[in-house]
Amino acid sequence: MEVREATLDDQSAIQEIAERSLQASYTLSPQTIEGTVHQWYDNDKFTEKLDREDMLILVAEEGGDAVGFSEVVIHDDEAGADLLWLHVHPDHRGGGIGSDLFEAVRSRLQDRGIPQLRGRVLSMNEIGNAFYDDHGFEKVGEGEVEIDGRTYTEALYVEAEPTGLQPITTPEGKTVYVDHDDVDQGSIDVFHVVYNDEARTEQYGYYCAKCESLANAMDAMGRIECDTCGNSRKPTRWDAAYM
Repeated sequence: MEVREATLDDQSAIQEIAERSLQASYTLSPQTIEGTVHQWYDNDKFTEKLDREDMLILVAEEGGDAVGFSEVVIHDDEAGADLLWLHVHPDHRGGGIGSDLFEAVRSRLQDRGIPQLRGRVLSMNEIGNAFYDDHGFEKVGEGEVEIDGRTYTEALYVEAEPTGLQPITTPEGKTVYVDHDDVDQGSIDVFHVVYNDEARTEQYGYYCAKCESLANAMDAMGRIECDTCGNSRKPTRWDAAYM
């Protein structure tokens, strides 16, 4: 897979990706989705976006075909940049394309000296919100966005400050270390990776943030479930790439 900056030739593909992605991720009417895609990505609007120095649109390409894209607006002050949209075509989800696009955005912004990346996602998109949690971001507030004449609530995320290791004692009296910088989204709350040593060389299991207990039972597909509260992590073959 290749990630590159968008060109005018990508306009029709980006429209299709956005429309199919919105259909898969949101409970919006077909008319609203069609109006939204036309409002944001018709030929004139897309050309305007590409000409703006404060915007960055990246395209993920596989086999010569565009399969996902991201849209970022960069602010003039020290406020950083906002990731407005990250769309992956539903037929290409599950392979980590969303994560690769996300990391490409961060890399390019770092190269340009942008101090901070914020994320925006509609509050109704549960997978999109979980995506930011999985990538070390925390929700800091809410805003509003107008879509086809209607106002919707969106969640605002910023990258969380690292919190490091926390030593805890297992029921057997062994000291293990909860890594608060390494999390996996569960069905109720996050799981933190737990290590046997401070150097993080050997993994012990997982720590359930919901009930503050250790969970080290994992099936062959990578599914984790907390015996205390039922919090569970989907199999690792499931990918959180969204929109």
